[in-house]
Amino acid sequence: MKEIELKFQIPAMAQAAVAKAVAGRTAECTRLQAQYYDTADRLLGQAGFALRLRKEGPCWVQTLKGRGDGLMQRLEHNAPLPDVAAPQLDLARHAGTPAGAALLALLARAGCDAQALQLQYGTDMARTHRLVRAAGTVVELALDQGAITAPGERRLPVCELEFELISGTPQGLIELAQRWVRRHGLWLDVRSKAERGDRLARGLQHGTPLRARALPLRADMAPATALRVMLAACLEQVLANASELAGGLGQPEHLHQLRVGLRRLRTVLHEFAALLAGDTAVAAACAELELQLADLFAHLGAARDRDALEELWLPALRATGGPVPDLPPAALSSTADELLRTRSIQTLWLALIRLAQAPLATTPESAATPPALEPLLREAIKRQHRRLSKDCAGFATLAPEAQHRLRKRLKRLRYSVELAAALYPAKKVAAYLTVLQPAQDALGQYNDLQVATQQFAALVPADPRAWYALGWLAAQQAAAQARCVEALAALPHAPRFWRKHG
Repeated sequence: MKEIELKFQIPAMAQAAVAKAVAGRTAECTRLQAQYYDTADRLLGQAGFALRLRKEGPCWVQTLKGRGDGLMQRLEHNAPLPDVAAPQLDLARHAGTPAGAALLALLARAGCDAQALQLQYGTDMARTHRLVRAAGTVVELALDQGAITAPGERRLPVCELEFELISGTPQGLIELAQRWVRRHGLWLDVRSKAERGDRLARGLQHGTPLRARALPLRADMAPATALRVMLAACLEQVLANASELAGGLGQPEHLHQLRVGLRRLRTVLHEFAALLAGDTAVAAACAELELQLADLFAHLGAARDRDALEELWLPALRATGGPVPDLPPAALSSTADELLRTRSIQTLWLALIRLAQAPLATTPESAATPPALEPLLREAIKRQHRRLSKDCAGFATLAPEAQHRLRKRLKRLRYSVELAAALYPAKKVAAYLTVLQPAQDALGQYNDLQVATQQFAALVPADPRAWYALGWLAAQQAAAQARCVEALAALPHAPRFWRKHG
């Protein structure tokens, strides 16, 4: 059984209005008191499981949730426990279900049994819930207000709104959620109560930044299916890190991984969407979404550039012993958390989720046998490789804008290779990436040097000490550019991992 839902945090100023909107004539109120179990080393949490006993009004239910797609789907199995006053955990209640089998396999691999599962944290919620019917879709709205609690009197307040699909399509659920986002300024949060409860129990302020995961592509996949897999995988990384940042607890690495995820997502939309979609309307929608992502990426760049300046260049400058200017306070209007909570960004996330969930091929031509996946990806990668190889030799003579474009194309090539990697021999892909990585690192550092130069140049009118920083940065330019030229010279000769396919 799969649970399909979206969960949103509610801005403080909108909480009263949301509560009034949910509390319609058919709404019900239920108290939910849950106990969450895991091993001492958090085996379940690290594998994406949540196991709980929850008292729902007068009744108890044991629930097991498994890892989902990071967007809106999770494995779930509920086992009602009638006429039980104080139930004990029993994994046999989930026997014969996909989630139960996955949990038993996880425990077996770790050499654990049910005795290793102990109470770790709890929740106490007042849930106001009702059904909403719209355009053939039935969705349960559930407003949860209460707290997550953990030993040591730790407490985390909760006020969030869930949209759970009861019947109909995920697209209908998304359309309903879009209306509530526009009306109340809700912001999407893919972090579960279990994730936040585990963090609270361990005394952690924020989660681990989510890095890109390998894609489960197969050669026999239809291209449109492969496109959905790519979109979902990139969105998982994007939304996990965006949720941390929007919650005000993100660290520089969350921002970095969000930007990596956005680059990968833009690569899918730019390099693969038109080839794989099988539908011109979908390809056009992908192109429009890429433009919106590019705008978001540019706005997030200011925050990332500030982090790079503070973590890399300022320490290096101070180590020289020379005069170093003070940085002005970061502009509050440009902070990543505020930007990521805006209605426009929430609408963008929902549009991308809808694209990743929707059946992509809708034209009459889609009834024909789809083309093979691997040749499409191969030609896209070969085209990028040829274009880059042509420009590499003249890097030192390119204008700064052209050098920057080459760096972006190099990133897209690397992400394209990583996205398609499952279809090729792992060692050959790794050998190719071994050539790309030094070039990307060299061009990245060179670009950071240019950005830092611009930032310190802007400080000169107010702080003459910035001249020292500019002189020191200028002294690094020649060596940084030489590293770029050397690394790029190897790219045209990189071993072609795709050659055995023609």
